[in-house]
Amino acid sequence: MATIKLDATGLRCPQPILKIASKMPEINKGDILEVTADCPTFEDDVRKWCTRMKKTLLAISTGANNAKTAQIQF
Repeated sequence: MATIKLDATGLRCPQPILKIASKMPEINKGDILEVTADCPTFEDDVRKWCTRMKKTLLAISTGANNAKTAQIQF
């Protein structure tokens, strides 16, 4: 099980979610994708995406400059 980091700061909706989707082929079952984004709608978007794609959203935290980091288990 690996943790993969993805920086989507500076990108606006829907680009952070599109970057997550483009990473999917590289991610194995059980891996965790840690995505950081500062788009104002990112938290809501990632929650909806996880529900739609049947992925587990482990946590969302707020860091510097109000950037959110989401941990998604595949």
